[in-house]
Amino acid sequence: MNFELDPEHQTLKDLVASFVREDLLPLEPALLQREAAGGAWQLTPEEHAKLDAVSKARGLWGLDAPAEMDGMDLPVVAMVAVNEEFGKTITPYELPPDSPNLRMLLSAASDAQRAAYLAPYARGETVSAIAISEPGAGADPSAMATRAVRDGDDWVIDGRKIWISRAARADWTIVMAVTDKAKGTRGGISAFIVDKGTPGFKVERRIPMLGGVATYEVLLENCRVPHSQLLGQEGQGFAPMQARLSSRRLQMAAWCTGRAQRALDMMCEYAPQRRTFGASLAERQTVQWWIADAATRIHACRLMTYEAAARIDRGEEARSQVSMVKVFATEMAWEVIDHAMQMFGAMGMTKEMPLQQMANETRLMRIYEGPSEVHRWVVARELLGLRR
Repeated sequence: MNFELDPEHQTLKDLVASFVREDLLPLEPALLQREAAGGAWQLTPEEHAKLDAVSKARGLWGLDAPAEMDGMDLPVVAMVAVNEEFGKTITPYELPPDSPNLRMLLSAASDAQRAAYLAPYARGETVSAIAISEPGAGADPSAMATRAVRDGDDWVIDGRKIWISRAARADWTIVMAVTDKAKGTRGGISAFIVDKGTPGFKVERRIPMLGGVATYEVLLENCRVPHSQLLGQEGQGFAPMQARLSSRRLQMAAWCTGRAQRALDMMCEYAPQRRTFGASLAERQTVQWWIADAATRIHACRLMTYEAAARIDRGEEARSQVSMVKVFATEMAWEVIDHAMQMFGAMGMTKEMPLQQMANETRLMRIYEGPSEVHRWVVARELLGLRR
């Protein structure tokens, strides 16, 4: 087995690392100061525009978009390398387009939808969101209550969705809805593309979350969309949605690897400098074990993530592997960052350092895209032969 990135993918990883180091990390102090003073955890329009210009000039847009749409058509393995580097910064900037929604469109969009939605999205010209979870139906899609009913050449969607990122600024949102309640997840869930401003689609409230980020709740009330907005086949929205979720989960695992690696680097730099009771922290066994365990678990997480990504690139089943790494990565990063905060003492508790933001974002990821308990359940049912 080859455990090294292809040379061209390693070159890209190095290019992304330099972008993170030279353009994103320097913005962190100002972000932390603004947030500590009561400001929003976000880039200013000027900062965002500058990063867009720099990242585009470096050729970092559309990395996994199709070549015919001016993308680089990179495999999932290469995107793991890219996202690990992005995980090393808390600056809230992501390269366009958002990979999970891109991959869902790639797998399900019609020719007309590819032209109208996928092509401009791949070029970074539009913003998307996806509405899956509902009050009372988060990790369990079989409890989904939002309905879409065919009415001539239209579909009428009614329901309520929650925990949606980017809903307020998205140009279009992928909405998951039940089209055949009797079939449920086995042929009864469909996906629809709903444009911003569609009557009956209302962003009802902004929900502040840990770390200064926010999600949204959306109400769909007699929301009428043409049949042409059905994404993929009627009743066959569950599989593309799951593929989309797998892409996000691997992205999160890579981010967690990067965050944990940064926390470990901070510990290794600080431990020899800080002296207590006549000895450096580097000489303390507890600190040594924290560092050794962190290095071991980061190494394991990195290999697990690449292995799951390679399975997806080969077109193989990777459901259990993705669930395993989603649990392992988020819990590993949480513990490594917590030990780093403990080592830095009172300074580790401040908003002058990035550790608290790293911890907040990592804690969110233990819930986002399925909580750890559900993913453990998925793995166990697979091993026990109980998979539905």
